[in-house]
Amino acid sequence: MGITSALVLYAVIWWMCFLIALPIKVQTQGDLGEVVPGTHAGAPEHHHVKRKAWIVTWIALVLWVIIAGIILSGWISLSDLSWFDRALPPL
Repeated sequence: MGITSALVLYAVIWWMCFLIALPIKVQTQGDLGEVVPGTHAGAPEHHHVKRKAWIVTWIALVLWVIIAGIILSGWISLSDLSWFDRALPPL
C-alpha cells in the first residue's frame, strides 16, 4: 500500500465515522423548547462538531491501523475479493 492509498483509506474511514457520529447526542431546538422563528424545530442547537471531530479522528486512526495491518499482512488480498470467478492480475 502506497502513501496515497493509505491517506485515501484513512480519509474514507474518517468520513464514514464522522457521518455516523454527527447525529449522536444532538440537541435540537424542538428538544429544548426554544424554536427560533423562521427555523425548523429539528435544527440543531448544540451539535458539538469540534469534539466529535476529535473523537472520530482517534477512532478512525484505530480502525485504520487494524484495516491497514490486514491489508499489508496479506491476510485478505485483492484475489480474495473476486466474486465473479474472474482472474485478477497479480499485484
